[in-house]
Amino acid sequence: MTEAEVRPYGAWESPFGLELLTAGVVRITEPTVDGERIWWLEGRPSDGGRQTLVRRDPDGSTHDVSPAGMNVRDRVHEYGGGAYLARGDVVIVSSFNDGRLYRVGPDRTAEPLTPEGPFRYADLEPDERRGRLLAIREDHGPTGEAINSIVAIALDDGAVTVLVEGADFCAAPRLSPDGSRLARVEWNHPNMPWDGTTLRMAALDAEGRPGDATTIAGSPTDWVSEPRWSASGVLHFIAEPNGWMNLQRVADGRIEPIAPMEVEFGAPEWTFGWRTYDIDADGSVVAIGRAAGRDRLYRLGPTPGEVVEIPTAFTELAFPTLIDGSLVALAASPTATTALVRIDLPSGRHETIRRSTSWQPDPGDLSVGRPIEFPTTGGRTAHGIFYAPHNPRFRPPDGERPPLIVTSHGGPTSAATTALSVTYQIFTSRGIAVLDVDYGGSTGYGRDYRKRLDGEWGIVDVDDCVAGAEFLAERGLIDPARLVVRGGSASGFTTLAGLAFRDVFAAGITYFGLGDLRAFVRETHKFESRYLERLVGQLPEMEARYRERSPALHADRISVPVLVLQGLEDRVVPPSEAERIVDALWERRVPHAYIAFEGEDHGFRQAASIIRSAEAELSFLGQVFGFEPADNLEPVTIEHLVSAGG
Repeated sequence: MTEAEVRPYGAWESPFGLELLTAGVVRITEPTVDGERIWWLEGRPSDGGRQTLVRRDPDGSTHDVSPAGMNVRDRVHEYGGGAYLARGDVVIVSSFNDGRLYRVGPDRTAEPLTPEGPFRYADLEPDERRGRLLAIREDHGPTGEAINSIVAIALDDGAVTVLVEGADFCAAPRLSPDGSRLARVEWNHPNMPWDGTTLRMAALDAEGRPGDATTIAGSPTDWVSEPRWSASGVLHFIAEPNGWMNLQRVADGRIEPIAPMEVEFGAPEWTFGWRTYDIDADGSVVAIGRAAGRDRLYRLGPTPGEVVEIPTAFTELAFPTLIDGSLVALAASPTATTALVRIDLPSGRHETIRRSTSWQPDPGDLSVGRPIEFPTTGGRTAHGIFYAPHNPRFRPPDGERPPLIVTSHGGPTSAATTALSVTYQIFTSRGIAVLDVDYGGSTGYGRDYRKRLDGEWGIVDVDDCVAGAEFLAERGLIDPARLVVRGGSASGFTTLAGLAFRDVFAAGITYFGLGDLRAFVRETHKFESRYLERLVGQLPEMEARYRERSPALHADRISVPVLVLQGLEDRVVPPSEAERIVDALWERRVPHAYIAFEGEDHGFRQAASIIRSAEAELSFLGQVFGFEPADNLEPVTIEHLVSAGG
């Protein structure tokens, strides 16, 4: 074996080039099954980030189905989801360009189904008996905020009929197998769905209109999600009466827990059409459960209390759908990026249908994330995943410790992932450590952990990021003088708050991060317009708290270099948020760099943007921490940077 070359952390030559972020990379989402056909959406950076509907036939062949150039996405709640329906010969897709639904023919042609107008559609549900589909419609008409309703859309002429309205939000319109009953989830401001929702059910009359609805479960303070009917007409759903999101079903008019466990079988509904379970013909449920920061696959029932864990090679799973004794799902692990797989349930063996990347790394080159627990404020425990620098070809000079990137998930109600991340490997293989923090407020650890963030956003999340970094520093695993905090969206806010309100980090990198919480409330979209009432407090009563926690209003406290990256089409965190921070940094001559990306919204999708932002990060870190990246990078200009570390 060749002796490892001595080079400073950050300057190692990596086997993972930045092109791996986009070359052969696709974003796979929303897989469904119709008979023996498997369908999914595929986002392609090489195609400007557009999503294409793809079908796999029983003979193993795959086909692009939606028209070339069409972006199959929707913008209901801005995050979308449930953007297509494929059932028999009926293929319906949502066009991101105009919000209309289109009927797709076998030759990839598309004819508009819904009329022109200020409408968006999501969460499509077939109603074959009546020759129609059901959908969530968001009406962005000229008056007030958008109006959300459940509508029926006739497949012959596209006529739209409103079936359910009145609640601020609605989701998951699900028909019983015989078409006689409609279940739905609804909620009102100021809630996000995981704060409190109501599951309601109504009988449909001869014309398919719902009568008076009955509340099955849920309340303004109880989270209920994912209604689904079994083939025999039993309604299932997920709720957390005992503090964990567990499976329930309605049996003889009463709610029956299927298998109470300290495991989360539900996830925050940031998008429509999310699935964590499916129901087998015998009434048992195959479900994804999360605990201790990872997913597992279970068969629950059919007798209440029966629990069997199904062994798999994966620690991340989503969108499970049963098909002929096996399970189609999205899956990943610490050594495998996300793929669409078919899992044989008796054995746990799997077939890969579609990989999200053509990258096949040498396992010896990978830094495998290590789950850690660490003490944080209030005598509590927080969680994270630590990725140590790793590259067999290089070692650091004696006594040097690596810089650390502290990052966290968006949401903020989400969770860190154990999936192999190309981005993290790009850092670790160059000699930069990464800590992905599951701060208090994250899902996957039960209701009490999730509720830690209520009223405490900008406090608990920042405390936990700082505590994680200090935990690693105390053990000599990283350099406490070279800590950088990094994040996007809600995590971008945590990043900016960490820079403004803590004297720990030596630099920061923010993607479309919130700077002024008051401005976010004024400018953001309907879905999140009242979100901060739960996380921060009500306005105007809590105006002082909003000011205290808004890093853009305290940019005079930021004294370390900051890299700001922003999409100019972002409607969730508008560009004005980034510009406020940049203006404040410029005025005080704090070192900073700002890159705005044309055509990008909340999450970069174009290959050029993804590569440029990664180059900017490495160049920025090298200049700030005084190492020379081994890559041939387009440098980023850091305004007011006098010298490395200055």
